[in-house]
Amino acid sequence: MSISKEVLINVTPQETRVAILENGMLHELYIERSRNRGLVGNVYKGKVVRVLPGMEAAFVEIGLERAAFLHVSDMALSARQQAESNGQLHISRVLQEGQELLVQVVKDPLGTKGARLTSNITVPSRYLVFMPNSDNIGVSSRIDSDEERERLRAMLTNHEDRSEGSGYILRTAAEVATEESISRDIKYLNRLWQKIRDASSAKAGDVVHKDLPLYLRVLRDMVDEDLEKIRVDSRETFQIMQSFASEYVPEVVELIEHYPGERPIFDLHNVEDEIQKGLEKKVHLKSGGYLIIDQTEAMTTIDVNTGAFVGNRNLEETIFKTNLEAAQAIARQLRLRNLGGIIILDFIDMSEDEHKRQVMRALEKALEKDHARTHVCDVSSLGLIEMTRKRTRESLEHVLCGVCPTCEGRGTIKTAETICYEIFREILREARQFDARELLVLASQEVVDLLVDEESGSLAELEGFIEIPIKFQVEAMFTPEQYDVVIM
Repeated sequence: MSISKEVLINVTPQETRVAILENGMLHELYIERSRNRGLVGNVYKGKVVRVLPGMEAAFVEIGLERAAFLHVSDMALSARQQAESNGQLHISRVLQEGQELLVQVVKDPLGTKGARLTSNITVPSRYLVFMPNSDNIGVSSRIDSDEERERLRAMLTNHEDRSEGSGYILRTAAEVATEESISRDIKYLNRLWQKIRDASSAKAGDVVHKDLPLYLRVLRDMVDEDLEKIRVDSRETFQIMQSFASEYVPEVVELIEHYPGERPIFDLHNVEDEIQKGLEKKVHLKSGGYLIIDQTEAMTTIDVNTGAFVGNRNLEETIFKTNLEAAQAIARQLRLRNLGGIIILDFIDMSEDEHKRQVMRALEKALEKDHARTHVCDVSSLGLIEMTRKRTRESLEHVLCGVCPTCEGRGTIKTAETICYEIFREILREARQFDARELLVLASQEVVDLLVDEESGSLAELEGFIEIPIKFQVEAMFTPEQYDVVIM
């Protein structure tokens, strides 16, 4: 089935949001905030602050809140270093504390982890990825035709402007590129790399090269044969995009439209509603089934349930249809929420092997549209499907949400009853430790109500036991878990 693809760009002074719609439905969302732009693709002058031989890695200062991480496998090596290493390179032989080098961010800081770096710098354009530290020429695996792959490789190998000793990767978009377009990209990349190399005066922590802003990366990275239009609601941004496209991707100019309507552009296809749904744990399926998505720092789990769907034939058929629909929904949710790392899928148990194979095929086919690299394992002995999805930026939840100050990210809070019993134990502890005339308990309204009502009998017994009067005061600013026992 052919895909109708549309890109909506919402621009405000504070942030730029890009929605990728496929057949009218939101599948991907990119957000770039002016105060906190993503770092992936940026090149820095870094300074090694700590070498860790046990981890074969180093921490590099690039001017961020936390030092970034560079593993030995991400080091660009000279021919001599490669020969000397004989496949067993040690970080202490190529890096020393205080050493300065050019590094590129390949993963944004995630949670408590710093950015991930490489010294194998790559610079992308519309059709090519320039690799100054490699002499290989590669072709995107998405270009299927062997004849076309050889044609493109030969065209690049013999190009007069190709930098000696440097490598290139022909991106998927190059399949329809003319020789003139490829030549223009090579010249652009040569100029850009020269500018990066000339930044010898940069100090450690300085940004040597910043990647394009989000609305221009759309033109460079997100345009394919399925794209029908790009609509942007800012006239100024529209003009910048048109100017950029005219110079670097002229075939895209006609696809860019300015949206002047008074109705917000994201309301056209209920994008705002879909974003809100992308933050909820429960995802409803059309059949009446639903998914439960739990995202943690360690992994993400997705549970499939039949819900209200009862089917028309038998239980096995109902389960099969629910799982098939869930496979499509899961692939979409992974892209929409930008979930990465280890992902565990718990489909409803199926007894027929053919049904299991069809669900697995449906999942793999749906994941083919994903730009992020995925790897799906076979069904485990517990009936679970384990998969991974490459993580390069924060998930939708991490971008839009913060940790709940009440539960501190646990997702649950102690009951008022539990807090009451904790207060009883604290009162006993205080009474034994200090010589108090009176105790004052500060707590939330819910907890105080429970103490003076349902737990009044237990409270009277405790008061008689410690022989100290206990008073209560409601603190409106306290969360349900907060309390304090004050000695008077």
